[in-house]
Amino acid sequence: MERTSSQKAPEMKRRGIVKAALPFGDIFVIKVGTSSLVRPEQQTLNLTNLARICETIKLLKSEGHHVIVVTSGAVGVGCQRLGLTTKPTVLAKKQALAAVGQVHLMKYYEDFLAALGLTCAQVLLTLDNLANRSQYLNARNTFTELLAYGVVPVVNENDTVAVQELRFGDNDTLSAQVAALVQADWLFLLTDVDCLYTANPKDDPSAVPIYEIEDISRLNADTSTRGTQWGTGGMATKLTAGRIATAAGCTMVICNSNTPENIVRIVKGEPRLGSKFFPLPHCLKGRKRWILSVPVRGQLILDAGAVHAVRDKHKSLFAAGVTRVTGTFHSQDCVSLCDASGVELGRGLVNFSSEEVSAVAGSSKGKPMADQLGFPTMDEVVHRENIVLLASEMDSDEDPSASSTTPNGVYRGEVTSDAALRAAEAAVILQDLAPC
Repeated sequence: MERTSSQKAPEMKRRGIVKAALPFGDIFVIKVGTSSLVRPEQQTLNLTNLARICETIKLLKSEGHHVIVVTSGAVGVGCQRLGLTTKPTVLAKKQALAAVGQVHLMKYYEDFLAALGLTCAQVLLTLDNLANRSQYLNARNTFTELLAYGVVPVVNENDTVAVQELRFGDNDTLSAQVAALVQADWLFLLTDVDCLYTANPKDDPSAVPIYEIEDISRLNADTSTRGTQWGTGGMATKLTAGRIATAAGCTMVICNSNTPENIVRIVKGEPRLGSKFFPLPHCLKGRKRWILSVPVRGQLILDAGAVHAVRDKHKSLFAAGVTRVTGTFHSQDCVSLCDASGVELGRGLVNFSSEEVSAVAGSSKGKPMADQLGFPTMDEVVHRENIVLLASEMDSDEDPSASSTTPNGVYRGEVTSDAALRAAEAAVILQDLAPC
């Protein structure tokens, strides 16, 4: 019997807008790095890896799942097509090479997937697309329809037109943003290492693999491994991606691109095949999930009272609690909310420009903003409904000394992170208490 709309509503709420439009099955986002596609020694495409990745996609599709690929490699393929041995550093040159490489990269995906009976589509995104609320919703609708048609979207950053300040910067971040956008169940980052380690195993024989991460905000792993000359990522960007994905309710796995068939084994519960990041128990939804896609234009440094009010009591931010303003921003831009030491504890859409906030920062609590600025306006610098918070900063009861990586590779508890790791994870992603 056909269910009524009232009977369908709870299911739609449980599954999310994207999944409610699809047949049952998980949504997978698979990120393929440049190091997985390009053989640096020969400066040629690694067709073996690409074929195995496409075969894994076919297997997932045959089991009723939906798959999105986020691919790097356009600039690398462009270099290969033009016979260049090094990747240029000039932005215009990289954009030109991306234009050359993107069409050839898509041709390989099309040929391999078509040979397996699958249809793919090219989707090019910039940060500006997801930062604009209407474009964000349009992108989500497009992905929903592509998945409903059974198509495999192949996503890359639109490097040819993206200006530097409107770039994701790396496809680890892009893949996490896409996973959050489509409410994915799984995000797999295929790379040239097996998993995360507590230290670089090439330099430190005592390095311990980390197979399961229950709370990424308390993770202290080696991030010294940087991307190759052909790529832009590294371990630090993968941890940033993990914060985005887990805050959005997605399980993220870092695993080796040489064995993409392990994706199926990991999903079926086989352990120790990569580093698995578990989603937060409460994830962002709706508009607050979108706020994470808005590029940060500046910072507001808060005093201790404002930190307590915003972080612990979930209050709005007022001018009296702002001690310093950095960056140039306008009303409704996204800003980072930081404590006195510069640690980011939240993000929010600001109601005033950087000049206006600077003019009233630290002002008396009793004086309305309208009187200080000379025009009618609200009093909140950032309203609580436009703030998303860093989950770990709200948890102050645990004993930091109890933290460790257990012998079975499960990471729990707190280890003091160094400043470099915090800086590398400047895009820290944030938890709201509303359920998905």
